[in-house]
Amino acid sequence: MNSTFKKIAVVGAGSMGGLLGANLALDGHDVTFIARGATLEALKRGFTMIDANGVRHTPAVKAAAAEEAGPFDLVILCLKAHQIAAAAKTLPRLFHDNTPVLAVLNGIPWWYFHKNGGAFDGRALASVDPDGAISRAVDGRRVIGGVIYAAAKVVAPGVVHVTDTLRFIIGEPDGSASARTAEIADMFNRTGFSTAVSTEIRSDIWTKVWGNSSFNPVSALTGAGLAGIARDKGACDVVRAIMKEVEEVVNRLGLKMKMGLQQRIDVTESLGDHKTSMLQDIEARRMPETDANMGAVAEIAKLVGVPTPMLETIHTATRLLGRAVTA
Repeated sequence: MNSTFKKIAVVGAGSMGGLLGANLALDGHDVTFIARGATLEALKRGFTMIDANGVRHTPAVKAAAAEEAGPFDLVILCLKAHQIAAAAKTLPRLFHDNTPVLAVLNGIPWWYFHKNGGAFDGRALASVDPDGAISRAVDGRRVIGGVIYAAAKVVAPGVVHVTDTLRFIIGEPDGSASARTAEIADMFNRTGFSTAVSTEIRSDIWTKVWGNSSFNPVSALTGAGLAGIARDKGACDVVRAIMKEVEEVVNRLGLKMKMGLQQRIDVTESLGDHKTSMLQDIEARRMPETDANMGAVAEIAKLVGVPTPMLETIHTATRLLGRAVTA
């Protein structure tokens, strides 16, 4: 296969990492899942992706610990945001001089202000990279942002069930239309996954964060699915209040949401009673991604002088719930 990216590592074999890695492997790419513990042992026995039609695929993938692998031509980072700092010290083992890191994350990423321009250019976000470990491990020049819209869940270590794949958006932090993003998008499009290169990746991140900071925590706190929240007036009022606060933060940053507030709610309702990733985490007694989806938003809100009382209240409640279920 004629590609710059001959060896690809996927760090994190959860729902999104499993989906992306499996698609690439099924298209003939050399894919290695980077994992540890029980997940690594399961992956060494094989990986299964169940698609939206119930068809089971067993792509030829490799599995290794970060200490045993590398370097790679492309690293796709699909860990939960709060797991990256712990893994940061091993990530450089996966890089050669020109290895890009496609960061496919929920929430505001640690690199958000890298090449952002303006007053906050280069600023670190304590909520997602408290001691700078991630920034030290992953040089900013490597980073490509990724936003994914798909519905999938891990049903067992090494087994991912995909119920819907919608689209994948990638983009350079400096807004350029680079050769490497074009090649990566083409690579994923050949797998059948609708992928686009954005020159406004931060706006794309905010559009997803808009839902993840509102619907997701309400889902985690109540056990309700997306459509149930949208159709319940009280729950939807909470969602709207958070969304209005987030929208004001985005406006103060000089950005624009790519759709209106009601349209974002309608799109979310159309997904049916899908369980959000936060709700799936709570049910599995895992810590949800509260800091990246809410804490970082509140941190940026303080930088630009926007009060976010509803967001901060729901963030506190969801964070405490996460601590309780993982205790």
